[in-house]
Amino acid sequence: MFRKLAGRIQLNTYGLFARLAVGLACCICLLAPWSGCKSAKPTELYTHYVGTYPIKATVTVGMVADIVRAIGGKHVEVTQLVGAGIDPHLHKPSRDDVLAIRSADIVLYNGFMLEGKMGDLLGRTATSRRTHAAAEYLPAAELDESHSEGMHGEPDPHVWMNVALWRLVAKGISAELVAYDPTHADDYHAAHQRLDQELEALHQYGIRVMQGVPPEQRLLVTSHDAFRYFGRAYGIEVQAIQGMSTESEAGLSRINELVDLLVTRKVNSVFVESSVPEDSVQALLRGAESRGHTVQIAGKLYSDAMGNAGTYEGTYIGMMDHNLSTIARALGCTEVPEGGFRESRQP
Repeated sequence: MFRKLAGRIQLNTYGLFARLAVGLACCICLLAPWSGCKSAKPTELYTHYVGTYPIKATVTVGMVADIVRAIGGKHVEVTQLVGAGIDPHLHKPSRDDVLAIRSADIVLYNGFMLEGKMGDLLGRTATSRRTHAAAEYLPAAELDESHSEGMHGEPDPHVWMNVALWRLVAKGISAELVAYDPTHADDYHAAHQRLDQELEALHQYGIRVMQGVPPEQRLLVTSHDAFRYFGRAYGIEVQAIQGMSTESEAGLSRINELVDLLVTRKVNSVFVESSVPEDSVQALLRGAESRGHTVQIAGKLYSDAMGNAGTYEGTYIGMMDHNLSTIARALGCTEVPEGGFRESRQP
């Protein structure tokens, strides 16, 4: 009798473990997209949008989000994760960020490790959502890889600083929306065409005002190394205290090196950034002052984040208009319209 009872207990135990194993396997399948496992759902299911409108797009940084809004129009509802004044290099994904991604139909981000601390989450997202790394579709020849060691081997991610390159990114985003939602392809094409004309005019404006800066004064000193594409596009030398990622520390030797440069070349203006603390720039000013040379902060630039939502600077065009006009004026161009690019577009 005891042997029969023991046998029943053993069978019940095995049954319990079997049910637990099946339940655990189901949980793993459901959670796979968020645990790093491959999703069992085929990628083909995300080829075309089949839901109700507007399409839910979750986008990381403002520069990408603004392009998606401009091209997507009424067909796309954009949720932006990284707001004004927030450094995407350091932004840690919150519970709300994860929920916004889980509820999205499509996820778009810059790429090239700009969204450093969100990298793992974004990588896993591609197994369960249509995902587009906007800047990573640029031609390799256009990318700056000269300091890629500071970005884990990735090229410089700050491609929006060259408006001509951001035109290519906008073209890629338009193509992505057309491919995902061919039903509204004509609307996307028309919106992209209007935006492209504005971006081309903005790029030409930037070239024009920077050419008005005296050659000996074409030196831009900023908080962190986000303006390399800007310098290459608009013919200006760029020096920065920190590296491409704001995770890097500003060393004393680098500050002393820049102080020597400012004093030797009699540079009087440097710039701070809206998403980077001013401490390192203030150290630069104190260093120059100790050498008998006065340097002023000539303005605040938008580097990794745009201005506040609802403002002109809270758009990509407004952000770059501000940067181009502020830098050109501070460095000696006398032909910058008071209202910047926006004024130059008025009849």
